[in-house]
Amino acid sequence: MVLESDLLSRFPAEVPVPAAMVAQRVTDTGRVLVVLDDDPTGTQSVSNLPVLTRWDVEDFRWAYAHRIDGQRANAIYVLTNTRSLDPAEASERNRDVVSNALAAASQSGVAVGFVSRSDSTLRGHYPLEPNTIAATLLANGAGHNGAGHVDGVVIVPAFPDAGRVTIGGVHYTRAGGGALVPVGETEFAKDATFGYTSSRLDSYVEEKSQGRFAAADVIVVDLFLLRTGTPAEAAVAIANALEAAQDSRPIVVDAVTENDLRVLALGLDEAERRGKSFIYRVGPPFVRARIGQEIRDELDTTEIFPDAGPAAVPATGGLIVVGSHVGVTTRQLAALSEQHRSAKTVEINVEELLAAQGGSHLDDVVAQVGAALAEGDVIVHTSRLLIKTDDAAASLEIARTVSAAVVQVVNRTLKATPPRFVIAKGGITSSDVAAHGLEIRHAIVRGPMLPGIVSLWEPVGGPAAGIPYIVFAGNVGDDQSLADVTRKLSSTF
Repeated sequence: MVLESDLLSRFPAEVPVPAAMVAQRVTDTGRVLVVLDDDPTGTQSVSNLPVLTRWDVEDFRWAYAHRIDGQRANAIYVLTNTRSLDPAEASERNRDVVSNALAAASQSGVAVGFVSRSDSTLRGHYPLEPNTIAATLLANGAGHNGAGHVDGVVIVPAFPDAGRVTIGGVHYTRAGGGALVPVGETEFAKDATFGYTSSRLDSYVEEKSQGRFAAADVIVVDLFLLRTGTPAEAAVAIANALEAAQDSRPIVVDAVTENDLRVLALGLDEAERRGKSFIYRVGPPFVRARIGQEIRDELDTTEIFPDAGPAAVPATGGLIVVGSHVGVTTRQLAALSEQHRSAKTVEINVEELLAAQGGSHLDDVVAQVGAALAEGDVIVHTSRLLIKTDDAAASLEIARTVSAAVVQVVNRTLKATPPRFVIAKGGITSSDVAAHGLEIRHAIVRGPMLPGIVSLWEPVGGPAAGIPYIVFAGNVGDDQSLADVTRKLSSTF
């Protein structure tokens, strides 16, 4: 553990960069970023952008043509949910998404770039996903300016809003009191499916690529490069540093503030104008900075329910669905249960679910939820004992079974007793609830429920239209965050 202030004392102060400076350059290029989000929580840092949970060509045509406040979006999120898939399935899904995005872009006359959005604590299918995107671009001859190649994979896991920062090439999570813990020493690094040991990003690349890329071959863009001179001077320096990138060479980046990410955006833009082609493998706030979007204030109740009134807002309670098992989620669930005494709590017992009688157990859960929604809010959570094995594939299959049960509960509830709102806690949980539980195909992410974290989606069409959907990552927020978000939405809290 180390103090953040001690680490930062070695580096220059951040360089202020107006979001508008980046936005103007993005507008000049006319490019749309297609963000392959391996779970839906990547939207928590952005606002007013389309989200797709299906990726047929016509879905991309809708997204490219859709206008928000009269403007085409500079980025589109595609909910791939690949963190819940095995490697072969994840690769196939990435390939399908990129191929269809390119086909629709050609038909729509839109230039596109690609972002592989993943976890700020380094869990996910790396390097498989950026490798698959690069191979698909090569097969389609669709790299930068049609070159059909990728020079570099830009790796930026930093998520300062959630306490994840990269300093001196080492990725940390904030632990309170100004202290930082290398992410390789946290519970996230012990993930049953995506575990790792290295906190240094160049070493992480070597570990995960199984030596294909040695740590010494990774290009490092550190805070000295990002924070020296004016924004324009830093952009040129970054572009110069990236000249050596070719053949999908990994590029890891320091970032502690939004200004660091905006300077990086200017440098990447300069490098791409020189002809370089990149795929981005990033945490949530990168896209916001890369397209020059201002940091949106958290939504308030009047924005969530703009036409609130007796006839406008359902009389039923809201549905809070908790699937994540990380420590912070369990503490948040405990705090919500303690404070929201009027809410009914219904547990999906995982041991019963995995047993032969799981079907009858779900029938009972659905009946309890429907009855309780007529009176107020309902908290549905999986039992807190995490059942897993030493086999990554078997652990993933258990997670899928549990998620399918959560989806069934939400979908059957939606059809019988539409709730006032839905909160889904956990990455895989929120993905499956969106795409299958609520049957959302297209949505607009409206903004954050808490500063920089926890996004609200507005479903476009389908059975969930008009129901605010809150995507809440398992590993963000403090112990009170789930209660704080529920309080904004609830009529009985």
